[in-house]
Amino acid sequence: MSRPSIAQLASQVATGCLSAVQLAEEALARAQRDACNALTDVLPQRALAEARAVDQAVAQGQAVGPLAGVPYVVKNLFAIQGVVRRAGTRVPFAPAVADAALVARLQAAGAILIGAANMDELAYGFVTENAHAGAVHNPLCHGHIAGGSSGGSAAAVAANIVPFALGSDTNGSIRVPAALCGLFGLRPTYGRLSRAGSQLFAASLDTVGPLGRTPDDLMTLLAVLEGQDAADPVSMPIPQDALAWNAEPRRPLRLAVVGGYCRDHADEPAWTAVQHAAAVLGVTNEITIPSLEQARAAAYVLTASEGGNLHRELLAEHGALLDPQVYPRLLAGLCAPASWYLDAQRLRAAYRAAMAEVFRDVDVLLAPAVPVPAPPIGSATITINGRKQPTRAAMGLLTQPFSLAGLPAAVAPLWPQGGLPVGVQCIAPPWKDHWCLQVAQDLDEAGLTQRPV
Repeated sequence: MSRPSIAQLASQVATGCLSAVQLAEEALARAQRDACNALTDVLPQRALAEARAVDQAVAQGQAVGPLAGVPYVVKNLFAIQGVVRRAGTRVPFAPAVADAALVARLQAAGAILIGAANMDELAYGFVTENAHAGAVHNPLCHGHIAGGSSGGSAAAVAANIVPFALGSDTNGSIRVPAALCGLFGLRPTYGRLSRAGSQLFAASLDTVGPLGRTPDDLMTLLAVLEGQDAADPVSMPIPQDALAWNAEPRRPLRLAVVGGYCRDHADEPAWTAVQHAAAVLGVTNEITIPSLEQARAAAYVLTASEGGNLHRELLAEHGALLDPQVYPRLLAGLCAPASWYLDAQRLRAAYRAAMAEVFRDVDVLLAPAVPVPAPPIGSATITINGRKQPTRAAMGLLTQPFSLAGLPAAVAPLWPQGGLPVGVQCIAPPWKDHWCLQVAQDLDEAGLTQRPV
């Protein structure tokens, strides 16, 4: 049986048909039974206080927000007032003095914060096998990874603890867990959503965004969350032609499948899912983007260099407290030659220009989101088309290239017959996030995103 959308839940709370306190209590009870290790912090006092405020406003006939009473969680790199923003570490940080910008916007919209979610340490990974808080289990198959680094956020939604969650995506950290956990996820255009109050990793790549059960839910959330914020130096004003995206009539979109690199780095279930999606949508155009291999390499260099530089003091003062899988990679990035970083930025400029040329003839690209379905927790390697590759890095092979250009990308989950889900990325030009979601919605309405009975 389909669950109500977040807009429907909020409408029922706003009309008094549902109690925000009841929804919060039910979500808190599910959080306490968390069998996936999705959450690091559960916040009953805050959640119930927010819920009581919503119910009181309804009782007094006051207007409530578009997310009134809807429970959610955030990745534990978003600041929550009074809570330690650990970002997956065991470093003794002080509690946050204020909420992150997006947490404040969600509270203003009436949503109820239930807790903070587990993640890869400092957002450096694609598996959420946290050395301190433990691994997050995929709710669809206990003992398998949920993906990362927003694995706890994805697991909390997939396990029905909450209807939606916030994550971050530097190189695929929303898209990978959304794909593996059978969810929809959105990496917005770089600069569209404020990162103020969230722990950065690689500032020129970092985005934040939502994970949810339907494209409609992500559209509702995007409308609430978007908007320029002076507190985030890369936050940009939304172009005039994108301001009224939620009122823009749907129009046919020109679609193409990305072959070449994406075909080579997707195992049979992942590539078959893209072909199935293309067939249902009537897409016959397959293109090759020769620069994807180099784009992935450039993104790798930028991530390591910026991450190492950002965490320079942390490495010096608290290196012994960091995960042995994370510390040496950050240290290596800190020591990378400046010439590598400059070369990567030059390649990025050329790559952006190449992608702009691609989007002259295509509105939305379809590509696999993950190379393989969720492997077992602890897998050192995965096999892609007969080639063994390291799991922690290779799960992002297909998302990382598109991050380099700051492109919006939505993931729609597809289910190989009798298997775990894989995802299809819907990638659009900057500020055309709604096109990504439109294609994801088309796949949803065609029945491709429903788990086989």
